[in-house]
Amino acid sequence: MSQAKFPKMLDYEKLKQQFGESSTESDRHSKYVNQKLDHNIENGAEQSAQLYAEQRFENDFNAQDDNAFNAEQDLAPKPKGLTGTRLRSYAFAVLARKEYSKADLIEKLATWAQDRDEVLTLVEELSANHYQSDQRVAEMTVRSQVRKGKGPNRIKLALRAKHLDKELVREDIAEIDWYEQAYQLKVKKYGTDVSKDPKIKSKQIRFLQYRGFEMDAIMKAISKKTDE
Repeated sequence: MSQAKFPKMLDYEKLKQQFGESSTESDRHSKYVNQKLDHNIENGAEQSAQLYAEQRFENDFNAQDDNAFNAEQDLAPKPKGLTGTRLRSYAFAVLARKEYSKADLIEKLATWAQDRDEVLTLVEELSANHYQSDQRVAEMTVRSQVRKGKGPNRIKLALRAKHLDKELVREDIAEIDWYEQAYQLKVKKYGTDVSKDPKIKSKQIRFLQYRGFEMDAIMKAISKKTDE
């Protein structure tokens, strides 16, 4: 497979022309998203510079591609489906919108493709050239779930839903202080007081269990005093 078939920099202008983007609407939406992100940062939103950059990049792409890469409509295939360069262009358009696990990307492309074997070959090539990466998707999933206050059990479910092997991020999950995560979530929901009421304690336990935390982290979290 020659490098020419997979240019390192995608020609998004060409793709936008191919898929019929309304640039005025896209620019207007992108400007609104960026202004909103700037406003959140100025008012003390608790995001790191890296997270802010990632979100801006992601939102820019989403705004830019809402019209340009609505491939399900623009590339609605004939009964024979997509093949060759049309399938390849669709694959790039899909990946420009968001990250997909290998299994999910195969199913996404196979919906519109003529030949599933061609899809399998194409996805392997995309993966080999790092346009698709299960590792990248898994790491993004972990970060997203942690930001949402989810514990390790919920993260494992999220990985399974994306057909991702949890071993890809085993070290990442092991490095997180789940006790501290559970405690911060408990404080945000119930405050710093350590309740002796069995009903309140049971409620807190159920809440943290639903969020996906292990019982040892939960018990430490609901028992921790502010001076400890």
